[in-house]
Amino acid sequence: MSGTSPEQRILVVGAGYVGLTTAACFAHLGHDVICADIDRAKVASLSAGVVPIREADLDRLVAEGIAARRLRFVISAEAVAATCDFVFVCVPTPLRADGETELSYLLAALDSVAPRLQPGSVVVTKSTVPVGTAPKIAAALGRTDVALASNPEFLREGSAVADFLSPDRIVIGAEDLSVARRVAALYARVEAPVILSDPTSAETVKYAANAFLAAKVSFVNALAAVCEAVGADVDTVLAGVGTDHRIGSAYLQPGPGWGGSCLPKDTRALVSVANDAGYVFDLLEGVIAVNEQQLDRVVAKVARMVVGGPDRVTDPAAGDGAPGSVDLDGVTVAVMGLTFKAGTDDLRGSPALRVAERLSATGARLVAYDPALSNLDDRPDIASQLPAVLHVRDSAFEALHGADVAVVLTEWPEFAALDWERAASEMAAARVVDARNLLDANQLRAAGFTYEGLGRR
Repeated sequence: MSGTSPEQRILVVGAGYVGLTTAACFAHLGHDVICADIDRAKVASLSAGVVPIREADLDRLVAEGIAARRLRFVISAEAVAATCDFVFVCVPTPLRADGETELSYLLAALDSVAPRLQPGSVVVTKSTVPVGTAPKIAAALGRTDVALASNPEFLREGSAVADFLSPDRIVIGAEDLSVARRVAALYARVEAPVILSDPTSAETVKYAANAFLAAKVSFVNALAAVCEAVGADVDTVLAGVGTDHRIGSAYLQPGPGWGGSCLPKDTRALVSVANDAGYVFDLLEGVIAVNEQQLDRVVAKVARMVVGGPDRVTDPAAGDGAPGSVDLDGVTVAVMGLTFKAGTDDLRGSPALRVAERLSATGARLVAYDPALSNLDDRPDIASQLPAVLHVRDSAFEALHGADVAVVLTEWPEFAALDWERAASEMAAARVVDARNLLDANQLRAAGFTYEGLGRR
């Protein structure tokens, strides 16, 4: 899509990852944007140009928008709703314990702005919502003179700005396609295919995309277990598989499991939606089960490296169950990486934290380092999300000092570039489990390490 569009006034409700990125990027595209959030401290910080999350280029776009007077932050969405042509709802929709999606934040946001909306304006749902939510949104608004649309986000943390401004596609769903085209016009300066649909199809696209990505990662992790069992090398196997244009090389990398704020929530939500509609989604249930198994596989690898071979530690990949009975009391494990992926400081749904919790259950002492989580005394919001059993250090060598084994759980480039010869001299025993296949196995072994990756020879 290309061209120009007249400047529109946009209200973005919610200043989290999605809301803040949406607001900053729309301002960058030339629109007049107001971003509202109920967190007064966050609004004050953002108004001063201080971005509370680590996201490439986001601080620059926020500063640019404020300086150009195209972006401002407010506490009350309802106070400004009457002046806006479009309202993008970007509030959290977390998963409840029963597997259902929590819509109370979304409905509360709609309730607050509904009486103030100007006739002819468009309310756009960007929050991820269960398939079939559009009628509930219409009922919550109770306005026949206001149009509705669904515009799901496909933003990856660490590259959210790039994903917004250079997306693979823009999906917009509305019962009235003229409304969808109005929303599409906001993206006139963005080069990307535009898919116009009904709201239900647009909602399904979001879940389907994330479920497929999760399936791809689970397949690769299961394949790594097969490679270990038969003596193949997963790096070579995946290089051969990824060159097939029908498959592609993206997301073909073993790891400790998929996580983050979207994939765990969206896969379980899609299973729930399918069940409610009368379809048992066994395939996706299997994808989720393999991911849980992968966490235990990593723990088993660490345990085997410390206490001995398979006669001492069961292998979950072989169907022997989780290694919960292993006793690592007195063993110090250096946990390298805590965020769910490199390039972000987000801990939500992090497989690294889930592996750490399982290691802690074996009695191990955990010392950790993550490049995005230094100086935690000044970051209580981050510190409060970390398990109390983790002793977080401000450098890799501080975490490695005296450790009996290291486990790499986040793919930070800093870990690949680390002086592992020095690390060997710092550790009580030169042992590393590379749960990201990030490190050079030959280099580590030459430095005196006992090294094990995922599916590697």
